[in-house]
Amino acid sequence: MELKASAHLDTFPRDHLPPAEQWPQLLDDLPGPRYPDRLNCGAELLDGTIERLGTDRPVFRTGGGEVWTYGELRDQADRIAHVLVSDLGVVPGNRVLLRGPTTPWLAACWLAVMKAGAVAVTVLAQQRAQELAVMCDIARITHALCDIRSVDDLAKAEVPGLRITTYGGEAPDDLLHLAEGKPERFSAVETSADDVALIAFTSGTTGRPKGCMHFHRDVLTIADTFSRHVLKPAPDDVFAGSPPLGFTFGLGGLVIFPMRVGASALLLEQAGPKQLLPALAEHRVSVLFTAPTAYRAMLDDLATQPYDVSALRRCVSAGENLPAATWQAWYERTGLRIINGIGATELLHIFISAADEAIRPGTTGVPVPGWQARVVDGRGVPVPDGEPGLLAVRGPVGCRYLADERQREYVRDGWNITGDTYIREPDGYFRYVARADDMIISAGYNIAGPEVEDALLRHPDVAEAAVVGHPDERRGQITVAYVVPREGVPRDEGTVTALRDFVKSELAPYKCPREIVFLDALPRTPTGKLQRFRLRALE
Repeated sequence: MELKASAHLDTFPRDHLPPAEQWPQLLDDLPGPRYPDRLNCGAELLDGTIERLGTDRPVFRTGGGEVWTYGELRDQADRIAHVLVSDLGVVPGNRVLLRGPTTPWLAACWLAVMKAGAVAVTVLAQQRAQELAVMCDIARITHALCDIRSVDDLAKAEVPGLRITTYGGEAPDDLLHLAEGKPERFSAVETSADDVALIAFTSGTTGRPKGCMHFHRDVLTIADTFSRHVLKPAPDDVFAGSPPLGFTFGLGGLVIFPMRVGASALLLEQAGPKQLLPALAEHRVSVLFTAPTAYRAMLDDLATQPYDVSALRRCVSAGENLPAATWQAWYERTGLRIINGIGATELLHIFISAADEAIRPGTTGVPVPGWQARVVDGRGVPVPDGEPGLLAVRGPVGCRYLADERQREYVRDGWNITGDTYIREPDGYFRYVARADDMIISAGYNIAGPEVEDALLRHPDVAEAAVVGHPDERRGQITVAYVVPREGVPRDEGTVTALRDFVKSELAPYKCPREIVFLDALPRTPTGKLQRFRLRALE
């Protein structure tokens, strides 16, 4: 496709898009609004929503009880945009790193970067100096806005030419002090709908991180596909969730989706299962975004403490596969059907899902309106329904890596190859099997780790489980299960035997773990995604 004229003065982002022939095919039959050639997603989410619904609606809430209205958010974001341009010298196209806990101030900084026509690179507060240095180098980042509490590792990264401006401190050059005297209105840069708005780095398990470039229209597209047609939020909804804004799962669920409809979001600096449940009750949260592990952990607490979650009407799960057992247990406890979904940083958000009566536990769902999906073999040829293969998708958003040869691997024949093994059922539903690199091949058998995990999780003594393959001279690989037992369950051979017998009663015997190892906790990312590569590294 031909890109529209850019508003960027710093042309690095557009100059480093993949060649057009390496792009996936983009579908333009999106059900919903059409976007003009000149489009600034920050202005649309903030000013556009205010034009429709006014300034007085709440937009962000904090765990401490603070409430920001849309009008107050616009005042702060516009003042920060003035600081970016007039004090820090940011020009359209510059990359601005954003780092800090999930707070309204971090969201205001993101919106300010959008309105200033710059490119946001939101990173995790947990990432360390070496990781930050690599990302700054890949994206040629020139400026950073950083919560004063998260600045140490960024400073230690010693990125050449990086100008760091902190917020939340007492120094005269603190961002919020600089913003105090600025005008309350900032005229958003008239960026192109095809200008890069953000670079999201994959939270990959190994190797050099990949920067995924997304346009201003892409930001609105995820709200106008998954959110509009599957989630179906209302202006009075209160969103909350565990993923930080450094993950596109969190950016969509806590900023883009609620603001697109004039709703509000509860932004929690600490959002683990122990913090989520009381927050859901206190703030009457109606839409929840988190990972399967958190739902399972919250089930245990709901069994012992009477948290009032009656305001909840939408529960979204992504980040890893949602076991059918977890779905069923949550439904039995709360009466709520979890909306399962698969998304990818490369595609910005969820592209296969289902809601309400269309949900079928144990499956991910069907393509979100505007998207297409199929299951293919290693050559890209579709496989028959019922047979496993690689998931291939295409839609209105596609993978565009920042100057990375791995673009050729992810995009093949116009389709995005996500790296997941799936089965398409005859009725069109897609069922997750495993990450392609998580398939265990033992004595000639193909074993999907998540299937064995799901079986283990159905046993009442198991709190968490992860299954990986370990090298074995005779079998090639053996199946090893890492299990976090429930409190009080003995970690002895008797429990091992009981678990192995249970799995054999649920699955074909060749899928039964050869070894079971007990752990206190499983290794996970800050959003709760299981890090199987760390388990593979264990002897």
